[in-house]
Amino acid sequence: MITVIGSMNMDIVVQTDNFPVQGETVLGQLFTTIPGGKGANQAVAAARLGSNVHMLASVGTDSFGRELLEDLKANGVNTDSVMQTEEAATGIANILLSEGDNRIIVVPGANYLLTEANIKRMKETIQQSKFVIMQLEIPIPVVKYTLELCRELNVPVLLNPAPASGFQLEFMDYVAYLTPNETECELIFGQNMEATLEKYPNKLIVTLGSEGARYFDGTKHILVPGFKTTAVDTTGAGDTFNGALAHALGQSLSLEEAVRYANASASLSVEKFGAQGGMPSHTEVVKRLEGVSN
Repeated sequence: MITVIGSMNMDIVVQTDNFPVQGETVLGQLFTTIPGGKGANQAVAAARLGSNVHMLASVGTDSFGRELLEDLKANGVNTDSVMQTEEAATGIANILLSEGDNRIIVVPGANYLLTEANIKRMKETIQQSKFVIMQLEIPIPVVKYTLELCRELNVPVLLNPAPASGFQLEFMDYVAYLTPNETECELIFGQNMEATLEKYPNKLIVTLGSEGARYFDGTKHILVPGFKTTAVDTTGAGDTFNGALAHALGQSLSLEEAVRYANASASLSVEKFGAQGGMPSHTEVVKRLEGVSN
């Protein structure tokens, strides 16, 4: 079982030809709402691949909260540990797309009402988990408490340090795996990626987009190549990677095999619109892996 502790947001997406300037009104070509939040995305990714996934999060009692819960259930994620609160609205990400770029405003809402007491009440669920997956879109004190609890329970944590501004270096003592992208790695550790990787062998895994991912195995640097694909929407590729990595490690694959599996999963995820839209099944990932090896 994998327990994901993190954010659940409704992505509110608007597409327009030109970004409006101050005081300007423009017409848009697309409006849609898409289930998101890094926690929910990673939970769906792992569940679609076949893992038994429990989500621990907080949403409002509003329509967005209900939709997000139904989406998780439809994807096979256990939502018994998702708190519903009347004290705040469900978190949202307001995403404006134009000119090949985006501008995003995130309103955490109910995500920031997740407390240490909520985590403590789910101690038994956490204890039964092969992995706990976390991100940094919930209160940092709650992240720290959860890391300490997981170490006490001897449950490995895969931490995706996004947004990187919330990361604290002391977290490295508590995590089994840290999975920043290249930009996040530089923000957290500085510019010398090779020296940083050597400091955290088999623990720090840096994702490189279409190029794949790299880590240091204690003896040499390992670059696990990505997969050639035609990208439609890269949103959620990183979340797919993290969910897939935890799933693969939970199936007792070696780290290199698990990273390769995660790369294949991420490459499939970008071929459809939406963070969760292209998240693959295990069968689809195996086909991609076999297609490369033939």
